[in-house]
Amino acid sequence: MIDYTGRLAAVMADVVRRVPALGFIDLREIVVFARFGRRSAGGAFATCHSLDLPPSEPDRYTWTDRRTGRLVRQSEWFVTRSPEVRVGGRRIRYLVSFVLPRFCDETLARSGKQALYPGGAPWFAKLDTIVHELYHIDPGDAGIRRPVRADGSPSRQTHTPAFYREVAAMVHAYLATRPDPALLDFLTHDFRTLAERAGPVVATVFRTYPSFPQRYPDPLDPQPSVAAGRVVRLRRRQPGVYSERDLVTRRFRGRGAPVPLGPARPSEHASLRVAPG
Repeated sequence: MIDYTGRLAAVMADVVRRVPALGFIDLREIVVFARFGRRSAGGAFATCHSLDLPPSEPDRYTWTDRRTGRLVRQSEWFVTRSPEVRVGGRRIRYLVSFVLPRFCDETLARSGKQALYPGGAPWFAKLDTIVHELYHIDPGDAGIRRPVRADGSPSRQTHTPAFYREVAAMVHAYLATRPDPALLDFLTHDFRTLAERAGPVVATVFRTYPSFPQRYPDPLDPQPSVAAGRVVRLRRRQPGVYSERDLVTRRFRGRGAPVPLGPARPSEHASLRVAPG
């Protein structure tokens, strides 16, 4: 059995220790978890989620009559909030999710990163993705890093060409420090080979799988007065607070949804096991 998210968290800790540009990151404030994604499907291999975004301005949903344009109903007024996640009593500020088994099968040929790693091993694409997600963390405690254009002005793009080059430079810098090959060995295998050699692939997920902590609408109390139209109450679709009790383990397979196994052991919580030292 291989704890895939635990292995990823260990690599992230090693990267943070060895790459000065990422040394500000406190991995005790991060939880690494897995989401399911088919190997043949497109989409992201991993995502960095910030829990530091402030509440939004008050808002509501409205429904109007198509013919007359008259307001016929509206939702309660609400603000959109980030959920609170605490593990071991420590507030978690970021969630980093990896899509399994899709991430396991990422290669340079499939990711379009070949030009950044001439002559590089296929699995460098996965290491690039790990560093990529770490680089999204803003050093100024502003949530997700905002990329800049070549002239230094803010960019509306989340991923600029400079962003990709900077990530690749950090990957090369990390590899130049000669990290332990045993730490990175699992990245050299695709999902099928890894399962054959290491046994079942398990990973940490949230108990609400396939859901995970995301921003949610929180009704205002008290509600503003409503002049017209029927008011629709908002339904809470996910918890507003999570803890280590909400982290569980599932076995991921090459096909089909992952199989639940039980609560995640404390050593499997990325925020507890990979504190920089």
